[in-house]
Amino acid sequence: MAARGHVQDPNDRRLRPIYDYLDNGNNKMAIQQADKLLKKHKDLHCAKVLKAIGLQRTGKQDEAFTLAQEVAVLEPTDDNSLQALTILYREMHRPELVSKLYEAAVRKVPASEEYHSHLFMAYARVGEYKKMQQAGMALYKIIPKNPYYFWSVMSLVMQAISARDEKLSQTMFLPLAERMVEKMVKEEKIEAEAEVQLYFMILERLGKYVEALEVVQGPLGEKLTSELQSRENKCMMMYRRLERWAECNALSCKLLLKNPDDWQFYLLYFDSLFHLIDQSWTPPHEGAHSAEGEVHASISQALSFMEDRIATEEAKESKHLRGPYLARLELIRRLRERSCPEAQQLGEPLELMFQFFVKFGDKPCCITDLTIFLDLLAPDQYVQFINRLMEAVPLCAPGEDGVALPGDTRALQRHLCVTQLSRSLGQQHALNTEGKLSLIKQLKAHYQHGLQFGKSCLKTELQFSDMYCLMAAHVFIDLWLETGDQNMLWQCLGLLEEGLSHSSSNAQFKLLLLLLYCRLGAFEPVVDLYSSLDAKHVQHDTIGYLLTRYAESLGQFAAASQSCNFSLRFFHSNQKDTSEYIIQAYKYGAFEKIPEFIAFRNRLNHSLHFAQVRTERMLLDLFLEADISSSLEESVKSMSLCPEEDDIPWDSLRDNRDLTVLVSWDPKDRQLNEEHKQRSLEEDTLWLRLRSLTLRLIGCVSALAHPPASRNSEKTTENGVTAKPSSLQSLLSQLENTLNQATQFTEKQPQYPFVGPVASRLAQALSSGCCQCQLSSLQIPLHLQELEATGLDESAELQTQISNLFKSLAVQLQDMLEKCKGDLLEVKDSQSKPQPFLLENHVYLVETVCIVLWVSNYCGSVLRPLKSSLQKKKKKKKEASTVTPPVLSAYQEFSSSLQSLLNQALEHIKSQEISLTALKLGALSLEGQTLSEAEATFTKTAMEKVQSSYLRSLQEIGELLKKRADTLKSLKI
Repeated sequence: MAARGHVQDPNDRRLRPIYDYLDNGNNKMAIQQADKLLKKHKDLHCAKVLKAIGLQRTGKQDEAFTLAQEVAVLEPTDDNSLQALTILYREMHRPELVSKLYEAAVRKVPASEEYHSHLFMAYARVGEYKKMQQAGMALYKIIPKNPYYFWSVMSLVMQAISARDEKLSQTMFLPLAERMVEKMVKEEKIEAEAEVQLYFMILERLGKYVEALEVVQGPLGEKLTSELQSRENKCMMMYRRLERWAECNALSCKLLLKNPDDWQFYLLYFDSLFHLIDQSWTPPHEGAHSAEGEVHASISQALSFMEDRIATEEAKESKHLRGPYLARLELIRRLRERSCPEAQQLGEPLELMFQFFVKFGDKPCCITDLTIFLDLLAPDQYVQFINRLMEAVPLCAPGEDGVALPGDTRALQRHLCVTQLSRSLGQQHALNTEGKLSLIKQLKAHYQHGLQFGKSCLKTELQFSDMYCLMAAHVFIDLWLETGDQNMLWQCLGLLEEGLSHSSSNAQFKLLLLLLYCRLGAFEPVVDLYSSLDAKHVQHDTIGYLLTRYAESLGQFAAASQSCNFSLRFFHSNQKDTSEYIIQAYKYGAFEKIPEFIAFRNRLNHSLHFAQVRTERMLLDLFLEADISSSLEESVKSMSLCPEEDDIPWDSLRDNRDLTVLVSWDPKDRQLNEEHKQRSLEEDTLWLRLRSLTLRLIGCVSALAHPPASRNSEKTTENGVTAKPSSLQSLLSQLENTLNQATQFTEKQPQYPFVGPVASRLAQALSSGCCQCQLSSLQIPLHLQELEATGLDESAELQTQISNLFKSLAVQLQDMLEKCKGDLLEVKDSQSKPQPFLLENHVYLVETVCIVLWVSNYCGSVLRPLKSSLQKKKKKKKEASTVTPPVLSAYQEFSSSLQSLLNQALEHIKSQEISLTALKLGALSLEGQTLSEAEATFTKTAMEKVQSSYLRSLQEIGELLKKRADTLKSLKI
């Protein structure tokens, strides 16, 4: 809370109990204490603000805001009130009010350094760069300190970065910033490294690379000391930009002599070398080769340089560096790409990689190092290569099961590396079913044997042999995908559960289990698995899709709400957190980081995952609550949903998913590629469009559903949202077009690697018929608007049209119900086969029923007055009972068919629950399997988790359907 340093101030003493209550979360007591204090001291403004904070935290936002404004209009200048108001406005997500607060304070106390700096930071929170520039200069005039001057300069740079007109940045903002810094340089007032960094940044953005290089190499560059090789890195960057390859080459040579293990300089060395060769560069007759010294401009010089680096390493007795050996392989690759015969002079890649393995095979990094260079081997060398490596693995004599095992962890690491490489070369994939089963047996033996080396490990540490377990799981998945044998999947789950029991912190086990359970349609165990991953900060965006993709589609609505909240909480706090990082960067002069923070914030604001979760969360809330606990209109109003506004930045959506988070040792032809990523992005974007349009159309239906008195050509809801008939028509045509695109996309049947992107809900939604059914139902309000304008007497053709729509909709719903029928766990030949698509079909049925009920509710609100006016006419004319208008009878028939459909669905769900509960899954699927007692136990546990999850899903779907069936009663007209 606010500073309370001056104990001698009586007001501080009086306020202290309120601060303590707020700090301890006892908001009610804080309010009471503030009230007591205000009775005695009416002019104690800070007490009023602290009371407002208590009210805000107990959910009374309006009262809190009113109270805060009472103080704010008085334009307080005492530190306590200002800081308390700042805290309150931040909690209300109204940072723009903080700047108004300090503007007033600065006007009243113009000489206050503290208030001026607070005003600058308040502008920084809301990104008011021009005002920041002015505030920085005003502060510098009062207190001429360098940091304040450079705050102003940085604000100019930020105006340049955020300007939409690039020309304006290059001709006005950046040159002005440059002149401001040059003034300080001429006056020799540059004091800190941050100021030099800022000067460099300005010159770089202006494209003045020569000048930037001079700054780094000149006396100012001596201040660049906070990072290792900061000057060299900046020089290298400028040499590359200026395409001064000679200097680039010479500098990388020098740096590699100092640090022969720095990989980035090897890459720069090779890049510059081949540029120089292509340019036929020759050294000058006199003087140095370049400003940085000797230049290598021929392949023979590069070979000689590499041999020297290797010779230096070979001369060492221990602690060899990996860089030179890997650089030699990199040079071979580049020479081969250019068809240079000199590549042979460096040696045969197979032999060189074998030597590398001999030196570094017991290090976990060896596998990733060698995988990069596997393409240097010819396919007919693969078997020879693996056999050579196996010769360098010290294993004990084979035991009873014929498996030779390592004697220590270093031997284990070597064997593990070879096993991983054999999978990367496709040798495991080439095995037949028997071969793969035999391989799984060996991997399990190695895994169990390796556990003895980790007995003293802490719970948070991974077991040495975990990768064997993971690889065995991958082979099980291969078998499942190839043969369709469900037992392979059950055993895979059991194996991973067993692995997790020994290594409870292994994220790869958790991620693969999470993926497999979701593929099986079991969401219940996934929630705990994801929670135990303890995803931090940006991971909610990069891996959160694994959870939210399946959350709602598997019928666990409560868990779905929770998982959406997980992600949304991060995205909503990002805005506030990033502002704090920017402020800290200004305070400590880390100017280079400010554009990075802003780019990071924009990247998250435009995240595809954020848009998906936000849309799904709103739809989920409507499906669970609207017209059950509150009306559709109230629900839409609480979301501030405006049907006519599309707030998703379609053109700048960013795919921030980490699609390589799961370990994979698959060969190149089976790995994730750019085409997969592009298809997945297209698929997810299409699905998001469908969902967003559906949500906006529901908002339209809500805006239309008003009593006849308030109906007009343009409808206005309580929260000012308008719903024109034209917007309904426009959204419907957009939905129809998107559906056609989606159908065309799914006809291509995109396939992704198993550990690649997760397929969206698109294909299953289309096959269930829900998209077409929802579109049909949402078209009815359009026709009813026309009927309302025409009246019952002159609309025979229109009534027939609407009646046919109702009949067609009833048939489509019945078809959807038929696609839900079948056993979630199909028992065949003593094996149980899960059919998770049935679960998704149930969810789509529930969603569609919700939308149909809202549309029906609107239909009822239109038809009811038409029916009552018809009855009044009959009474006036004293006619005998005439024929009921077709639209009214069609609506009543539709209502009763809807009731019947819901009853059938509920009966089906009940029968599914009974058959699932009676199923002894473990006994069925483990028959005839040769599993150890531990394996059988873990496999059975996994099966029970799936069974329990299915029951939970059916229960939640059934409960929601029951609530919807109850709302049907109010639809009669």
